Amino acid sequence: MSIITVLYAIIIFCLLIFIHELGHLIAAKSVGIKVNEFALGMGPLIFKFKKGETDYALRALPIGGACAMEGEDKDSEDPRGFNNKGFFAKAITVVAGSFMNVLLAVLLLSGIVFSFGTPGTTVDLVGEGSPAEAAGLRSGDRIVAISGIEIEKWEDVGYAIEHSDGDELNLTVLRDGEATEISSGYYEDEGGARKIGISPGMEHRFSNIFASIGRGAVATFEMGRSMIVIIGQLFTGKAAISDLTGPVGIVYVVSDVAKNGIGQLIQLAALISLNLGIINMLPLPALDGGRLLFLIIRKFTGKVITDEIEGRIHMVGLLLLFGLMIFVTFQDVTRFLI
Repeated sequence: MSIITVLYAIIIFCLLIFIHELGHLIAAKSVGIKVNEFALGMGPLIFKFKKGETDYALRALPIGGACAMEGEDKDSEDPRGFNNKGFFAKAITVVAGSFMNVLLAVLLLSGIVFSFGTPGTTVDLVGEGSPAEAAGLRSGDRIVAISGIEIEKWEDVGYAIEHSDGDELNLTVLRDGEATEISSGYYEDEGGARKIGISPGMEHRFSNIFASIGRGAVATFEMGRSMIVIIGQLFTGKAAISDLTGPVGIVYVVSDVAKNGIGQLIQLAALISLNLGIINMLPLPALDGGRLLFLIIRKFTGKVITDEIEGRIHMVGLLLLFGLMIFVTFQDVTRFLI
């Protein structure tokens, strides 16, 4: 793993966090909420400057950020405090961060469609020394089925490879208009994902920017739907916490994806941005979704839950999230570095 890969990962992290917190900042200021600090990064302060009533800060660790609003986690007498604003002003501010991440995913995927097209089911590159090359797969082969699973889009290829039984994959490809059966082995990458060593050709390139945005929105929706299914499997026990990947794992994914060009790297950034937006809207303490849930509960129950009590609950949730992050990071270190 090179220094360039680490820099790519840091740039992606910082961009996505900045966009998320910028959403909160814009929404807060638009509804008149006082913002005390807007920070990119966590931990030791590198530098800061003040503009108006807000401190803008850069901190050392590129693993988070903050849009610290007056009265967000405790009672405040300031009429411009978060706690003293109405339901809709607070709700808009809370969801704005995730909205910006989803919007960024749409824009990034739209840019890919406009510039490169979308990944098709036709093989473009076959890795030298890969199982696909050993099996006789060629550039130009169109994959129509893998181990009985019908392939309609490129995402189906990864799903079929991951969920096929046995040590060999049975691929049905169209070569020069004729169906050909190929048996291929596979390998597992550093993250444990199965690969056969192929890259897709790009199809359906839109020269019209509006058509590209439409296709980007559809691709974002499809990607988001798949993420929600996986999150649901975590809660139902069909997927394990050991399947999660943290910052260390993402750096290695970036390293792997960067080899396939800037288009794949931008698509990964869109995926992470959408993931950040969806995860943040889960109704759990400390997450934006948890804050929205408390807003709804307090809308109907009044002051049964005070700002101070809610703040404490979110603090406990934050500690639990840090614990989960530590666990996932330790898991990534043992998986990728040991």
